[in-house]
Amino acid sequence: MELTHVDDEGHVRMVDVGGKLDTERVAVAKGEVAMRLDTLRLIADKGMPKGDVLTVAQIAGIMAAKRTPELIPLCHTILLTRVDMAFRINEEASRIEITATARSRGKTGVEMEALTAVSVAALTIYDMAKAVEKTMRIGNIRLVHKSGGKSGEWNAEDGERRRERGDGREERGD
Repeated sequence: MELTHVDDEGHVRMVDVGGKLDTERVAVAKGEVAMRLDTLRLIADKGMPKGDVLTVAQIAGIMAAKRTPELIPLCHTILLTRVDMAFRINEEASRIEITATARSRGKTGVEMEALTAVSVAALTIYDMAKAVEKTMRIGNIRLVHKSGGKSGEWNAEDGERRRERGDGREERGD
């Protein structure tokens, strides 16, 4: 396997995407913040001392996606055409489920932008609610979908099915 971020002499480099075609790029990432039910209800009812937790987390996630190249070494600066943040209050599991969707038309994907948005939104939820509960747990941050570019479309649930079968083979639905 060729290392894309290392040159022939072992020096780190940014990948040259200049020869790639511009395509519509979409990435969806998810994550969650688990907490006590009373904390979750305070957030849902907008009763936290610091204010509306989910609105602040939404803005933080969008801002983080836009600043991803400043945070992740060797990440290309790209023009995002849209970033959407969604939050689901799951009382049964006592957690907030976070989804970020990043979009661009360009030469490289937006996976890191979506993952960064989820991560910073989760950290913001923690920051906004830590005065009430310090035992919250941030986790399960993952890419669930990407499309565009040479590799086309990928969905995490497709990989989950192959892993559950235990053979790693691609499933083809002709």
